[in-house]
Amino acid sequence: MIESQTFSELGLAPELLAAVTDYGFTQPTPVQARAIPMAMHDVEADGFSDLMVSSQTGSGKTAAFLLPVLHTLLRQQNLRA
Repeated sequence: MIESQTFSELGLAPELLAAVTDYGFTQPTPVQARAIPMAMHDVEADGFSDLMVSSQTGSGKTAAFLLPVLHTLLRQQNLRA
């Protein structure tokens, strides 16, 4: 699997990219670069699936899980509008 070099390559909603940039993050951590595409692919193609990640504290696990969730919520909101 090729890891993304920037958050924009992960396919996140523009609102999330703006928020990540506003917080000063420019590149995903290794755990984010691997987990976000897997979560995004499953949500887009087949619905939801489980992911399990083991990584050190401070490695970006929370964002790795929350960014795809927020992306999905934004997408659903946009579809209803």
